[in-house]
Amino acid sequence: MPNIIRLIAGFALLGGAVALFIFGFWPWGIVAILLGIIVVVTYFFNENMLLAQWFLRKDNMPKAKMFLDRITNYETQLIKVQHGYYNLLIGLIESRTAPMQSEKYFKKSLALGMQMDHNIALAKLSLAGIAMAKRNKREATMYLAEAKKADKNKLLADQIKQMKDQMGMMDKQQQVRYR
Repeated sequence: MPNIIRLIAGFALLGGAVALFIFGFWPWGIVAILLGIIVVVTYFFNENMLLAQWFLRKDNMPKAKMFLDRITNYETQLIKVQHGYYNLLIGLIESRTAPMQSEKYFKKSLALGMQMDHNIALAKLSLAGIAMAKRNKREATMYLAEAKKADKNKLLADQIKQMKDQMGMMDKQQQVRYR
């Protein structure tokens, strides 16, 4: 359902609830208010995005992809704030099947912007992993430093440390090859 129709339907339900209260139909007014609030909230939090995030946390990639595929045109179905998060979720799902193709989604999510710092850190950490897979140490180091700076609550501290250790191992492997 397009976003403008959601807003119109939500506010119509809320207006109808007020009318029901005025005419004395309190139980139906309460039901109409609850339905109106749910419809208005889905304007800000798309139900497909919420379900995809939930299945992503449960590590059920096919269902998460199924719910993201229901969003046919994210620019019209989602508000502008959610565009970056949509690309981040697509990138996380793609990184399981084709890691090198997921790079464009992570870069696009950073370009569109995200509000939460730990999501920015997650995108940059994923880009660092892709740069390491391409053997581009300079770019990987840059993304790791940016991820560490963006991770203010230290949610990804273990992963960042592990990635730095892997980068150190990458240096040792290159030294062994050249001897």
